[in-house]
Amino acid sequence: MDYYLDITLLEDPEFTKTILMNALFSKLHRALVEVSQNDIGVSFPSATKKSLGDKLRLHGSQGRLEVLEALSWRRGLGDFTVVTKVTQVPSTNEFCLVKRVHVKSNADRLRRRAMKRHDLSYDEAVERIPDEVEKQLELPFVRIKSRSTGDQQFPLFIKQTLGEAKKDGVSFSKYGLSSTSTLPWF
Repeated sequence: MDYYLDITLLEDPEFTKTILMNALFSKLHRALVEVSQNDIGVSFPSATKKSLGDKLRLHGSQGRLEVLEALSWRRGLGDFTVVTKVTQVPSTNEFCLVKRVHVKSNADRLRRRAMKRHDLSYDEAVERIPDEVEKQLELPFVRIKSRSTGDQQFPLFIKQTLGEAKKDGVSFSKYGLSSTSTLPWF
């Protein structure tokens, strides 16, 4: 994780930054599926409690980031982004962990599961599993399409926390997220 590049979203009268970040992250995911060896991570330097902000930072080796950039994976977003060159990470003692957080409390999903597993009617499932079981996460997210479930959109919740460097090896998902690998924070 010695190199990085920043992608900053520009103001646009037609598209919100949320829409642009969703599109950018979806394109990044498709590119990582193609070229990543679980060695490229992402962070969000301008994230707040409710938003991922307007900047996506890619972390990796110089060679791996250059391979990713050679794909022209941001096609169609050129007018909406500013991209830095692949640059060496400045010296820092701060690190962050950027991970996916799963929501496991969708009432309808839980009801369908109960109906299937316990041979319940819909009314019985509603009685057993009220709407109040749902937890609303207070985390920022991107909305992306899942190709594995027929292009159904879903929110991918992201939690970014500052912490100590973990040197146990590098392992990032095809979203550039990890529950164990940290990234330099600057």
